[in-house]
Amino acid sequence: MIIAIDGPAASGKGTLARRLAAHYHLPHLDTGLLYRATALALLDAGKRVDDPVAAVEAARGLALIDFDEARLRTREMGEAASVVAAFPEVRAALVDVQRRFAARDGGAVLDGRDIGTVICPDAEVKIFVTASPETRANRRAIELAGRSQKVDYASILQDIRKRDARDSERGAAPLKAAEDAAILDTSALDVENAFRAALAIVERRTSAVA
Repeated sequence: MIIAIDGPAASGKGTLARRLAAHYHLPHLDTGLLYRATALALLDAGKRVDDPVAAVEAARGLALIDFDEARLRTREMGEAASVVAAFPEVRAALVDVQRRFAARDGGAVLDGRDIGTVICPDAEVKIFVTASPETRANRRAIELAGRSQKVDYASILQDIRKRDARDSERGAAPLKAAEDAAILDTSALDVENAFRAALAIVERRTSAVA
């Protein structure tokens, strides 16, 4: 069983993906980390994140292990990843590694922005997780504060809206819900209720297939 979970930044898709993976005993891949790791590799090498040639080279050199999540999950790295992810060549370089992960025996859970539309269009379960920009900005502010990082709600909200526009309007694999995806709005849901709603979607979809 492949579960594809897509959605914009701070919608809660990562938390749901991890919970569903644990529930069904499936491996999980946060594909956004691949783009963050690509951006980090560029910055560590003293290169610009808007250099497409350097970005492709960095993407091809990635491995799925030893990611420094503390560095990758900063607000700045999220913004840098959004720039890198807009390059079609970078996305193409990372498609195969994502599809190989999804093809593992027994299935997998992947979350990102183009899983249901590009990476795993034949996934048994597709969920598009969303929430209002204000809700997502508040969640991101709480997350960053928990890591003792500087928090500026107005700036975070501006970044969220800018990333939404960039991700949705890019030519390569834009952020959008697959036609057969279940839409899950988590704006008014806490973590537990969001998980129950996602679990119900998975159970309905797998029962229908069976």
